[in-house]
Amino acid sequence: MMHPQQVALNDATEWVGEWHPLAEQLGSASGLLELASVSRYLRLPLVEDVASLKRFLHRYQRQILARFELPAIFASQRHSERNELRELIALDRRLAGRPLLSLFSGPSRRIGRWQLMKLRPLRDQRIVQRYLAAVERGEADGWHTLVYGLTLAVYSLPSRQGLAGYAHQVTRGLIYTAARELRLSERDCREIFDEFSNDFPAIIDRLIHEELSREQAHQFPGPCDNDLPLIYGSKLNSNRPDESE
Repeated sequence: MMHPQQVALNDATEWVGEWHPLAEQLGSASGLLELASVSRYLRLPLVEDVASLKRFLHRYQRQILARFELPAIFASQRHSERNELRELIALDRRLAGRPLLSLFSGPSRRIGRWQLMKLRPLRDQRIVQRYLAAVERGEADGWHTLVYGLTLAVYSLPSRQGLAGYAHQVTRGLIYTAARELRLSERDCREIFDEFSNDFPAIIDRLIHEELSREQAHQFPGPCDNDLPLIYGSKLNSNRPDESE
């Protein structure tokens, strides 16, 4: 019998694969996978073969997943666990100010609000009801990463497990979305996934260590205004690119 926490984690990660904003854009074109403004920001050509897909995944992992999404999820979870609505809304607004994220803000907000509405019946969860009310009043956008972090907090899911579930599910979703256009085999997809998932444990450990160290130092517990992610500077990612790299 599956553990209740595992059931909750499966429910939380189920909607971040093919419903991820980038997956939605990847699958939106007929024929070639046009990434439009996202590809332009990442300085990538169209995804039209395995090599270009791998380049896209590498840039996505470095510049979006590790730099913005995972830190935002972890910060959202921490704020939600402490019922820190003001800090959660502030984080929401900072994400809105990021040019790269604004390129797929529409799908992110749509997905986030859809999932947030599924949490509405949890009347005893004050942070859910207050954040939902803030979104409905237009005070927050309801980014899918923040709603995912909120979901982890609501179901008391371990941070590492939740972050890994997100990274795995999104990477898998992007690969399989591209596979439909590139006609990749199941084996091709698994090999690409294995290649790009090897770094996840180190990325997540680094993120959690840095963020908890900041909390212990009585600094703001989450992504700051000028430096959302803190994982760059590690041996894994020693050269931190500019946001538009």
